[in-house]
Amino acid sequence: MLTKRFFKTKDEVEVTFAVDRADVDSVDWLSEANGWDPVPMKRAARGKGAFKLKVRLPKDAAVQFRYLLDGHWENDEAADAYWPNEHGSDNSVVLTSA
Repeated sequence: MLTKRFFKTKDEVEVTFAVDRADVDSVDWLSEANGWDPVPMKRAARGKGAFKLKVRLPKDAAVQFRYLLDGHWENDEAADAYWPNEHGSDNSVVLTSA
């Protein structure tokens, strides 16, 4: 799941990425926006809620990303689009235009 917050005076968008899976112990967010380096997502609600991460991305961009859940790749069901990657699967895409 993802939610977007647009700012009137900034050229960036705050995107909250969330993965609500009780059956996993760790979730990393990887994106072309940060060179595909894993960023650990934190579990909300004292270790029982969804994993969440807030990231600021450039406005009017299309940013590819994926999740790594306990070592397994997954896409976001709420992504704005899916683009093929060089590994024979798809990347999730978030669009940051209003």
